[in-house]
Amino acid sequence: MATTLGNRAQRSTFAKRISTHLAAALVVFCLMQIGIVAKMGGSLVLHLGIIVAIGGYAVAARALEHRWQMLERRGLSQSGLALRFRRDVAQLWTASIVGALLWIPVGIIYGFLFG
Repeated sequence: MATTLGNRAQRSTFAKRISTHLAAALVVFCLMQIGIVAKMGGSLVLHLGIIVAIGGYAVAARALEHRWQMLERRGLSQSGLALRFRRDVAQLWTASIVGALLWIPVGIIYGFLFG
């Protein structure tokens, strides 16, 4: 009985930990976007693009949180959850940083076209 309760407590920490990573990655994503657009002389169109990008990030973040709630209910082994967790965290941070850096070519192209 204690082992079962211990495993449930550990599984729930994965869901909480992914939520913490999502929140931190969202802050980094937003700050990088705002900084990059501001340095490039951001116009109103680019700032509206930031709002759309943050909205898309929020939808994807909610889907990832839901995925971890479902994984938690499945009763997977601890090692299986740990492997999935590391993979999801790596993908999350890569997408957050690369997604924010994509504003550099967008800003360059926008400046070239609409100068």
